[in-house]
Amino acid sequence: MSHKKYWTFKQTVPPVMNGQALKTLLSDYWQLPKHLVYSIRHAERVLVNGEYLPVNFPVNAGDQIQLTFTPADFANPFPHVQPDSAASVEIVYEDANLLVVNKHRGDKTHPNQPGEIGATINHLAAYLQTKETVPYIIHRLDQQTSGAILFAKNPVVVPILVANIREKTIKRTYLAWVEGTGLPSKGTINLPIGRDPDDQRKRKVGGPGSARAITHYHLIKQLGDYSMVQIQLETGRTHQIRVHFEALGHPLVGDPLYNANDGSTGLMLHSWQVELPLPFTKELKTIVAPIPQDFIDFETHLA
Repeated sequence: MSHKKYWTFKQTVPPVMNGQALKTLLSDYWQLPKHLVYSIRHAERVLVNGEYLPVNFPVNAGDQIQLTFTPADFANPFPHVQPDSAASVEIVYEDANLLVVNKHRGDKTHPNQPGEIGATINHLAAYLQTKETVPYIIHRLDQQTSGAILFAKNPVVVPILVANIREKTIKRTYLAWVEGTGLPSKGTINLPIGRDPDDQRKRKVGGPGSARAITHYHLIKQLGDYSMVQIQLETGRTHQIRVHFEALGHPLVGDPLYNANDGSTGLMLHSWQVELPLPFTKELKTIVAPIPQDFIDFETHLA
């Protein structure tokens, strides 16, 4: 596959940055990491209204900024991803810089072994071949979790999106069916999560190597002996939602690890919404991954 020789971005200085130093715009507002700012400054690949300007000069609202990056600016500009059939990819949002895929339950986010294919990122690589790019991983979803997952389409926006996840300006909302009723209408679960000494696949509240873990939820509805909850994570520990609701005595329906005696077909956990500020423009987008059929079937069965 032919790789891009460079990436060029053309942006307009927003009113909020009027009179600020160019460096402040690049580093603080656009969240470009120091090494990238250094590269484009050093090689004079940052232009203001078509001219090179030193980065301590002020910019004005409406100024046109052009940034050009080359593969040499990145440690790994083209991650190797083996393409697999694009037929199963369900894209719920796409622009020049990123896309959101509705991941199918049972698909891995990415392969764990060399040469392994069939993961979401492999299908996406096949889809992006026609656009002469590869998918860049930003975050992960458990194999048994369906729904919205974000990928970058160039290496420039990767550090921006990763910073947005870390700073919680990217908000992810999940839906889950849990066992039992009687949960408060809203709540916060604040229990540290570590490894499970008895099962390396699992995590455990208060287990070895525990780290802070905080989950916020709203009760949406109760049907029969089950409750549907809407969840927002404040931290991103492995299996966090699954471990936290098990600890409350309300394990997720269909969870093969934390609710083994439940005979249902699959994990009822769906990454429903991603709200994110788009790189550079900061335009706020809310992207929804449609409720999966197994959620609808489960509810119909209960009703």
